[in-house]
Amino acid sequence: MCNRYRITVEFDELWRAARPHHDMTNRANPTTEVFPDKPGPVIRNTADGERELVNLTWGMPSPPFVTKGKPDYGVTNIRNVDSPHWRRWLAPQYRCIVHWTAFCEYEDTKPKKTARWFALDRSEPLAFFAGIWTPWNGQRGSMRSPRDGDHELFGFLTCDANEVVKSIHPKAMPVILTEPAEVELWLTAEWKDAKKLQRPFPPDAMMLLPVETAEEPMFI
Repeated sequence: MCNRYRITVEFDELWRAARPHHDMTNRANPTTEVFPDKPGPVIRNTADGERELVNLTWGMPSPPFVTKGKPDYGVTNIRNVDSPHWRRWLAPQYRCIVHWTAFCEYEDTKPKKTARWFALDRSEPLAFFAGIWTPWNGQRGSMRSPRDGDHELFGFLTCDANEVVKSIHPKAMPVILTEPAEVELWLTAEWKDAKKLQRPFPPDAMMLLPVETAEEPMFI
């Protein structure tokens, strides 16, 4: 599953591409790598029908049988949208778009796994994942450093892997949105129409980037 992605654009480019109405990040530079249970920028619908750019924590609430009373580290990738656990968050008021320029999967190499990055092309242009979000109250994080209180959480949908991603991670890939019409459909349409976007991205429209040589952390 995708548990690491990056955003390598300046604030102004992100703002122009996504066209929100309000900025709740204080024009924070979005250039960053995002890991589970860490903040990442998303655009979501507001109660008054407008859209806002906001930083939320990556990882939707886990099903209760997973946490069993322990702090919740969250679910980053959502595949089974027929599950009652996820159906509650599929309406437009819980949908969001998640900014990315490259996402990572780990190749099963020896003696350690290799981080492999996927992007639309070598320039790593901005695109979006089809996300969902929710407010949540509870205990987040690890047993060593739990965080009690109110949280705002997000995750994104996955689907079957296309031929590019399948070479590294056969099970799944994020649901990718690149066209304004796709973004609009995801943020506004009834679920019976929006769910059509949960499909593999065309393999000829993205690429596997060359191996990066710098030593990198691994979160899988």
